[in-house]
Amino acid sequence: MDNTTLLVIAVVVGLVIGFAIAKFLEKGKASKMISSAKKEASSIVKNAKREAENIKKDKIFQAKEKFLELKAEHEKVIISKDKKIAEAEKRTRDKESQVTGELNKNKKLNDALEEKIKDYDYRIDFLDKKKSEVDKLHKSQVEQLEVISGLSADEAKDQLIESLKTDAKSDAMAYIQNTMEEAKLTAQQEAKKVIVNTIQRIGTEEAVENCVSVFNLESDDVKGRIIGREGRNIRALESATGVEIIVDDTPEAIILSCFDSVRREIARLSLHKLVMDGRIHPARIEEVVQKTTKQIEEEIIEVGKRTVIDLGIHGLHPELIKAIGRMKYRSSYGQNLLQHSREVAKLCGVMAAELGLNPKLAKRAGLLHDIGKVPETETEMPHAVLGMEWAEKYGEKPDVCNAIGAHHDEVEMKSLLAPIVQVCDAISGARPGARRQVLDSYIQRLKDLENIAFGFTGVKKAYAIQAGRELRVIVESEKVSDEKAAELSFEISQKIQTDMTYPGQVKITVIRETRAVNVAK
Repeated sequence: MDNTTLLVIAVVVGLVIGFAIAKFLEKGKASKMISSAKKEASSIVKNAKREAENIKKDKIFQAKEKFLELKAEHEKVIISKDKKIAEAEKRTRDKESQVTGELNKNKKLNDALEEKIKDYDYRIDFLDKKKSEVDKLHKSQVEQLEVISGLSADEAKDQLIESLKTDAKSDAMAYIQNTMEEAKLTAQQEAKKVIVNTIQRIGTEEAVENCVSVFNLESDDVKGRIIGREGRNIRALESATGVEIIVDDTPEAIILSCFDSVRREIARLSLHKLVMDGRIHPARIEEVVQKTTKQIEEEIIEVGKRTVIDLGIHGLHPELIKAIGRMKYRSSYGQNLLQHSREVAKLCGVMAAELGLNPKLAKRAGLLHDIGKVPETETEMPHAVLGMEWAEKYGEKPDVCNAIGAHHDEVEMKSLLAPIVQVCDAISGARPGARRQVLDSYIQRLKDLENIAFGFTGVKKAYAIQAGRELRVIVESEKVSDEKAAELSFEISQKIQTDMTYPGQVKITVIRETRAVNVAK
């Protein structure tokens, strides 16, 4: 065998021996590891048993502590319940003692009541005996009186009743006479008070309109376009509206003249639309006037509806509502008719309430009393009668119709509403500032009162106040003494009485003031 083979054999033998030695070493190491694992497992088991014992002891200790706490709480609850039971027992004992006291007190009261009942019975018996004695005595006295007077008791009673009846009749007649005289004296005063209270509760604005309207222009150049070629535009406008259009030298203004306020308003609005649009020719004028007329008719209906709603009047016929709306564009003696009718309606409502009548019915009659002044076509019939016929035609109540027709005495008054409407119509038309003529005469009367006062010597200032019902005169203290002031007041009153015509009375108050002024330095 050569060296190579020997070398290979030696290597293989070495490898086998090495493998065997490795296997032996691994077995020894595994046995050591197993033994060490067994030791560790036994130690772990011991430690686990020890920890389990400790946990068991802790749990037992905690359970004992919890039991002690629950026991202490239970004992507290038992103690509190015992305390409440003791308190309840105490209250019960107190109630028992109180009830016992009340029973004793009631027993004493019952005893006292029995004593009183016995005393009451004794007194009743005593009174019965006394009553029988009095009856016997009264009977004997009546018998004696009958013997003396020669009349029985019934006859004497009849004579007494007759005399009392005669006296009562005479007293009643005297009382009735005095009451009637007092009523006659106070009736006029009470009536004035009702009217004054009604007037004082009404405050309305003054509304004065004229029969012309002024249409303002931006420049005078527009006047030529309104007139048109050979005046055809202005003629078309006058023909369509029925209003006279006056174009004069007044700068930047055109005057519209017509007694019918509705047509005048239609002309004013139509002119405004034409000027704003710029297209002014006859065809356009007719179109605009038609549209404006329709617009005004719608506005009239709206005004009528709003008026009746404001016054709380319901159930009016649509034609009557339309007539109320037309009153906005109608004036009477310079007073706007719608404002006047609203004012009369409020006055009628207040006065009817003061007199115990139906205020809603009175308002209705007051609002409709002048609807005959706004007919769509001209008529010769008095406006009160025409308004009454309209109201009857459109289903108003007879009292309302009679009040409308009788407020100017064209027909006979048949209900209490008629004089109320008549009086309220006069109040509304006669108040200062309501109508142009009345306003002028009112102002002139105030001036005349003041001028009469200035005509006397020593008068410094004079003021007519309270609508001319009082004249206050301030005099100079150097010229007029206190005695002279009284004489001056009388002289002024006599002068007013002889020189002026006025309603009611005028109170003259003369004021004399003396002042002493010094300055401390």
